[in-house]
Amino acid sequence: MKKIQMVDLKGQYEHIKDRVNASVLDVIESTAFINGPEVHQFQKELEEYLDVKHVIPCANGTDALQIAMMGLGLKPGDEVITADFTFAATVEVIALLGLTPVLVDVDPVTFNIDVEAIRNAITPKTKAIVPVHLFGLAADMDSIMEIATAHDLYVIEDNAQGIGATYTSKDGSKKKVGGIGHVASTSFFPSKNLGCYGDGGAIFTNDDALAHTIRGIVNHGMYIRYHHDVVGVNSRLDSIQATVLRAKLPYLDSYNAARRNAARKYTKAFAGNPRIITPTGFCDAGNSICEVCDCHVFHQYTLRIIDADRDALVQHLNDHDIPCGVYYPIPLHLQKAYADERYNEADFTVTNQLVREVISLPMHTELDDEQIDFITSTVKNFIDQQ
Repeated sequence: MKKIQMVDLKGQYEHIKDRVNASVLDVIESTAFINGPEVHQFQKELEEYLDVKHVIPCANGTDALQIAMMGLGLKPGDEVITADFTFAATVEVIALLGLTPVLVDVDPVTFNIDVEAIRNAITPKTKAIVPVHLFGLAADMDSIMEIATAHDLYVIEDNAQGIGATYTSKDGSKKKVGGIGHVASTSFFPSKNLGCYGDGGAIFTNDDALAHTIRGIVNHGMYIRYHHDVVGVNSRLDSIQATVLRAKLPYLDSYNAARRNAARKYTKAFAGNPRIITPTGFCDAGNSICEVCDCHVFHQYTLRIIDADRDALVQHLNDHDIPCGVYYPIPLHLQKAYADERYNEADFTVTNQLVREVISLPMHTELDDEQIDFITSTVKNFIDQQ
């Protein structure tokens, strides 16, 4: 059996190495390292894939989220509602801009932001909602957009983990996540479903005026060289990363399909065990993977372990050379940097439970049946012995 990796970037590279190697060498020989033709071409290709009017590449996913908020003109003291159960970058940029983070609980099935918790958190100071398509599963965007419209709020999609997922609205229409809210951000960190070989990110929007503002922000506030019209930052996707992403983008749907296929095999192996709660798609009411749409791209395959020692399972898997992850072990509202006396523990019952139960198993495009069988049998053997 091949060595099990949490993310097998080398195995993925082997399938595209000829194109990647040739295109990277082309960039080096052209010496067009910053804002070169590869960056502009990738931008156009991603716009077409996502069916959005504007993609603005930048240096990383955290910058993308910060720049999106800067582009909206949010002011210090404005409140921004987001999920307590997510990576810190989501709330980090809110705090960096002097905005007021408002953390709310998540749904116990999807792990995404709880819609009723959003409604309860809105105040006259609320200006934006940041839903996170966590672990690759589309958030409840119909409900979120309805709330935003009713209260005149911006919706900023954090799509760092969900690129390629399709959201099916109540009316049956379909849209790639990242193209539903007013603006969205994503990350091209190497482990992402669409990852480069360094850092990278992008902002998406269908708003022409907002796109114009953001294009200035990413480049020191310049539209004409040495004319600084807005306060900006230095955040650019370099040409080598763009050419790697161009090589991968045509395979993104097949990458996501491979992840869904692996997820289904995991779920089938764990079926019937009441102490192992497997992930579900947004449209599915049961404990299974959504079969009627592509709402989940499984950036992570995350279990809930019930009535068993999750941390001991982590050690057990490590002892058998099976990598795993706990995303995330500490809620944001309990992090030292983001603690606030406004928060009441009773408002975070789901998040406080999830951080004790979740464990993410290896998930990538190169997983094979032998590896999945070994991983699942190792998990089940541990649970049976508890």
